[in-house]
Amino acid sequence: METKKPLEIVADAFNDLAAIVNSRRPNVPVKQFSDACSLFSSLFGILETSFKFAKLDYVGKVNDLAAASRSISTLEVMVDKDIEAGCVKRPGSHSRNLLRIKRGLEMIKVMCQELLVSEGDDSLKDAAVKAYNEVLFPHHQYNIQKACATGLDSLPPKSFILFMIGETEETVKIHMQSYVTASTPVIAYIDKLFLSKNFGIDW
Repeated sequence: METKKPLEIVADAFNDLAAIVNSRRPNVPVKQFSDACSLFSSLFGILETSFKFAKLDYVGKVNDLAAASRSISTLEVMVDKDIEAGCVKRPGSHSRNLLRIKRGLEMIKVMCQELLVSEGDDSLKDAAVKAYNEVLFPHHQYNIQKACATGLDSLPPKSFILFMIGETEETVKIHMQSYVTASTPVIAYIDKLFLSKNFGIDW
């Protein structure tokens, strides 16, 4: 049996989450969500220098949700518990971490969309910068913006990444499109979850 590629495993995990959020009664397990999100950690590892900001801002928050999953069943229950405790917007809360993880997923989605339409371009930088500026830049302080700009400036060529994860131009397009399609309803579900609790998503 052929071993699945890292991005294919990510896409499959988010397709499973999408099936849940698209169901009649969406109840997303915290463990399943954190497990899917943690699959990006190995990809960030390849881009250690360039995506150091992502590792700091994303991986730790995913680990927090993974720990929370030992005692909390679903994402909605998790947010409700934070509401009861009056700590939804407090730094380090599960809910705050969930919102920031969602932005990470959204940035990766936009980056994939940009790469899908930039056929023949071996650069990752343009797609990554556009995705960062669109999704994360408005929420970062100046010093973080500068650090992110420096990191993104050092991104290796796309061909290097494809080699490191064992993908070809053809296979990576399939898996990126699959992630884009699957992550869209998952991201929308998290936005709707916060909006339904009257907390908004711009904090």
